[in-house]
Amino acid sequence: MRILLVEDDPTLSSIVQRSLSEAGHLVDLAGTLEQARFLWRIQELDAVLLDLSLPDGNGLQALREARARGDRTPVLVLTARNRTDERIAGLDAGADDYLGKPFDLAEVEARLRALVRRRLDLDDQVRVGALMLDRRARRLFVGEAPLDLPAREFEVLSELMTPPGRVVSKARLSDKLSGFDDALGANALETFISRLRKKLAGSGAGIRTLRGLGYVLEPEA
Repeated sequence: MRILLVEDDPTLSSIVQRSLSEAGHLVDLAGTLEQARFLWRIQELDAVLLDLSLPDGNGLQALREARARGDRTPVLVLTARNRTDERIAGLDAGADDYLGKPFDLAEVEARLRALVRRRLDLDDQVRVGALMLDRRARRLFVGEAPLDLPAREFEVLSELMTPPGRVVSKARLSDKLSGFDDALGANALETFISRLRKKLAGSGAGIRTLRGLGYVLEPEA
């Protein structure tokens, strides 16, 4: 997943970013309301972790603006403000879930996965041929055997299976795999796809290139 973390505490944001990155996610950081507004607009995000108390305003301002322009990105509010009336205000502004500080890092990731599954109406497990993606465990299998992939290759395949049969543009894959300051070139993406094709041999699933459109994962004949 590509996640926007809006948090002004540098120590906490570093800990959360490291935890999510180690789990294979891409994390963009915003420490102010202005940065959050900017990154939220220019990035195609899977989820937002939103703190409310920011140096230049309340995080709910960015949330209300996003919802007003039709952005339905799942939002998990992380805040020390854990009173009932403040939780209600966050949910009324368009938040999907609310977690008070201090929090458990594993729970943060689990809640994010649940929010994204709910938004996309996804099953925990999806199959193409003998290839199976377990979203909850973030594992791939061919039959009963685990298919272990580097994090970026896993993200490419996961995107192609969300859901399978959907054409995914090169721009979409490049955006998901690139850090904000680390653009992923077309040649690098083609290298990922080439590696995956080799690793999928015998799985009953294959990646087809649709010229000018992107890639699609589908069962092999």
